[in-house]
Amino acid sequence: MFVIKISKRYKKCIYQSLSIKIQKSSGKEHSNHSTPFAPYPSLPSSRYSIFRRYKSPHPSPIFLRSSPHHHINSFLRSSTAAMATTFTTSISTKANSNFLEQSSFHGVQISSPIRLQPLKSTHNKMSITMSAASYDLNSFTFAPIKESIVSREMTRRYMTDMITYADTDVVVVGAGSAGLSCAYELSKNPNVQVAIIEQSVSPGGGAWLGGQLFSAMIVRKPAHLFLDELEIEYDEQEHYVVIKHAALFTSTIMSKLLARPNVKLFNAVAAEDLIIKGGRVAGVVTNWALVAMNHDTQSCMDPNVMEAKVVVSSCGHDGPMGATGVKRLRSVGMIESVPGMKALDMNTAEDAIVRLTREIVPGMIVTGMEVAEIDGSPRMGPTFGAMMISGQKAAHLALKALGLPNALDGSYVGNSQPELILAAADGGETVDA
Repeated sequence: MFVIKISKRYKKCIYQSLSIKIQKSSGKEHSNHSTPFAPYPSLPSSRYSIFRRYKSPHPSPIFLRSSPHHHINSFLRSSTAAMATTFTTSISTKANSNFLEQSSFHGVQISSPIRLQPLKSTHNKMSITMSAASYDLNSFTFAPIKESIVSREMTRRYMTDMITYADTDVVVVGAGSAGLSCAYELSKNPNVQVAIIEQSVSPGGGAWLGGQLFSAMIVRKPAHLFLDELEIEYDEQEHYVVIKHAALFTSTIMSKLLARPNVKLFNAVAAEDLIIKGGRVAGVVTNWALVAMNHDTQSCMDPNVMEAKVVVSSCGHDGPMGATGVKRLRSVGMIESVPGMKALDMNTAEDAIVRLTREIVPGMIVTGMEVAEIDGSPRMGPTFGAMMISGQKAAHLALKALGLPNALDGSYVGNSQPELILAAADGGETVDA
């Protein structure tokens, strides 16, 4: 048995983290250990909980009715006891649902209690180890290097990549969630060279955050099987899963994808145009993104080219850099119109995006939200499953166009999930909102 002693400083941190401010009816502060927050004007200032709940008939584990010190000390004692019984060399990922089950919002009982399920993970335990650094941090020095060596290493490797991918198998334009998923699926075949063109310095598109700049990413089932393959943890609900931060998906898929030898990401590079020969898309016209953004301020700055057997356009929905692939097809007369996406309907939209992912003209496959632009299907909002599965489907369409084994005609043998593959849509199919 051992005793965990809680210092005054730690107690202060607890006070601040709970954001508790108890006020008397006179309005004077009852505690100096609080972080101010704006109380709701309709609620008396003498009763607050960490949920700001008032007069609920359903008791909460923590509900302040008198001295904050009394309740915080009780909370610390119970927390310390729990720590003493559960503190080991590993941490379980299983979440306790009792707390949220008993909570309510502004005194209104939650009709359907939120139940937190254990996180889906390939590892049930996470070991905590600390080892001494293999170098002396007090007198650390780097090995010497010439500045010219750094320049040569960067230049030589990048120029080698440009030479290698000047004529490649597949070019994916746009490194958002759909483009990254497509490139990841393609890269499983080591004989397929994949070049990714991304105009932004930071790839990932809108998949670094969920909706309205929130952190969590919602993925509807059965697209969670793709997350299982990537070994990404999530909170599992009945019909969907929640990744605690969208950046976990984007950083994980990029780390796995970019480590593969048959993939090259050219970020800060813009696809300015398409190469079209004999009615077939045969590659992309490229330039530095900063150059592409400043053609009207400088004299002629000609581009470069990248030939490809298949181009996958995943440029997203309309915007400053959105839907550029299909817009160009329209401007050169290869397609009739780009009606734009319709208003939000999650259930209709996600199914439509995957179903309508297809080779829109010879040599060019459209995936992700750009599909909604060309077919006039609804937007989906902050759910990401369709982006992942549309990207996977686009990859297998590209493999089919290359004459390689793929999941669409049943010739693919690999670790893809058959539940995630939907039949390709007919060329003229559209979706009614």
